[in-house]
Amino acid sequence: MHFKSMYPDIPPLPPGNIHNLCLRRPDQADWPDYTVQIEAKTGKSRTFREFIQRVDYAATALGGPFNKGCLGLCAEKNDIIGIMSENSMDYVTFVHACLAIATPFALISSYSTRFELKHALQLSKSTCLFVDDKFIPLVLPVAKELGISSKKIYVMSGHVSGRKSFAQMIDEVRIKKVEKVGVKEATEDTLAYLVFSSGTSGLPKAVMLSHGNIKVSFGQMIVLAQEVAEVYTPPEPKTPDGLPKTLAFLPMHHSYGLHTYCFRAFVAPNTMVILPKWNTDLALSVIPKYKVTHLPLIPSVVHQLVHHPKTAKTDFSSVMMVGCGAAYLPVELGQRMAAIIPVEANFAEGYGMSECSISAVTQPHPGTLGGRGKKVLGTTGILLPGMEARIVREDGSGADVDEVGELWLKGPNIALGYWNNEKANRETFVDGWLHTGDRFRVDKDGYFFYADRAKDTLKVSGAQVSPVEIENVLLLHPQRIIQDATVAGVSGGRTSDEKVPRAWVVLSQSGKKMGAGAVVKELERWHQENLSRYKWLRGGIEVVKELPKNPTGKTLRRVLQDKYEREVASGKVKGKL
Repeated sequence: MHFKSMYPDIPPLPPGNIHNLCLRRPDQADWPDYTVQIEAKTGKSRTFREFIQRVDYAATALGGPFNKGCLGLCAEKNDIIGIMSENSMDYVTFVHACLAIATPFALISSYSTRFELKHALQLSKSTCLFVDDKFIPLVLPVAKELGISSKKIYVMSGHVSGRKSFAQMIDEVRIKKVEKVGVKEATEDTLAYLVFSSGTSGLPKAVMLSHGNIKVSFGQMIVLAQEVAEVYTPPEPKTPDGLPKTLAFLPMHHSYGLHTYCFRAFVAPNTMVILPKWNTDLALSVIPKYKVTHLPLIPSVVHQLVHHPKTAKTDFSSVMMVGCGAAYLPVELGQRMAAIIPVEANFAEGYGMSECSISAVTQPHPGTLGGRGKKVLGTTGILLPGMEARIVREDGSGADVDEVGELWLKGPNIALGYWNNEKANRETFVDGWLHTGDRFRVDKDGYFFYADRAKDTLKVSGAQVSPVEIENVLLLHPQRIIQDATVAGVSGGRTSDEKVPRAWVVLSQSGKKMGAGAVVKELERWHQENLSRYKWLRGGIEVVKELPKNPTGKTLRRVLQDKYEREVASGKVKGKL
């Protein structure tokens, strides 16, 4: 079937550089000089006007002429500016400085191993790097191996003797009163940045996002805000200045964090309370301290919050909005998170991927769209403004209502493609449609329900088996004996290439009291009672201390599968039939 967004079209957006839409709009001249950012660990803060001035200095430091002591970076010289840093106020400054000079930047994960870093640098062809001081020992030998001059490696945050930092560059421009470079021209297709996909298999691909892509994503949020304003006037935030405050812990090198803190933060006045990375204890102290109103979350963080002993004692009364994305959130877990926040707070989920800038589907505010917007249990929501979708069977034909198939997406927020990867482009971006590799069903009202990742779906005795369905059953055990679970295919089928489902589970407190052996026996009984025989866990159930996950909360099933297969091959375990 073919679906179109229920929302009104995105209004015409001003042409040119996305930086102007984020920070140079006429309406922003009337904004108060509010606190735009606070660093939670240090307490340092910056106002909106101070931030804009710092971006101007930073853009000049990066793109100004060599003879003025600047770096002279520009797209015309094929420069790609790499950044490998934890979250900070200056991460946002850096992003907007690069946008202002229309020179693309590559978002390199601060969690990178040597192998991952080498791949990212080789693929992106970064010509210079800005790196936190603690990552310098990792970066230098890799850069040398790849022929990147040590002189082109700068310090993003911190201090390294003999190496210039981003802050020092900004200070030099300010002190020397170097003439500002201004905002450079950019078209809708001008490359803005490269972000690395966290694909389920193979090496990460570099997704190319343009100034136009970001602009559309920004415009989608404006349409959503306008629709909500027609039916709902939120209460004034319980903050000293009456402005909303967002907990900013998601890594800014990932699309979710990048868009939330660097772009969408400037739709309206909003303070970002920035954590370098996720820390549950710090977050639970920061939320009441700063009266945080908005919590953009990921499933792994929701898991940690609902199970943390300090959560029940933490004051969440200021929270007005919780969002969850980046990975699938089981219904029961979402309900437990909703019980923690005030009853009047809005809890919304969504679906997206870097290839569609950030998001494609979101839960609508109840009452919007002439009453079509409503709360629907288990849904990821409806299409964002300007988007189209198809649900497609394996043979390429359209699926029926409530029939599971692969989700295809189309819209002006779809990425330009993959950087230097024509094979992947041909497979993923086909005739204007993004083939997501994710399986969904859509009900008669146009609400999307996540089923599974196409590549993770198993075929057992010729029938399709969804790991997510099995995970949900395990997590819904009435005694709550586990707090996390994942299911994936392992060897042990009737043929050499058939995979059977195996579960890895993390015990809850009640599960630990019961004991691992008893939990496994109980889960065997429970899932066999609730699932058809061909969906049974013929690969067995294993208790683990934690599930390996990437920084955005997606479970790394491949790590668990590979470990299991190695153990089977070595005779340490026997495949269960």
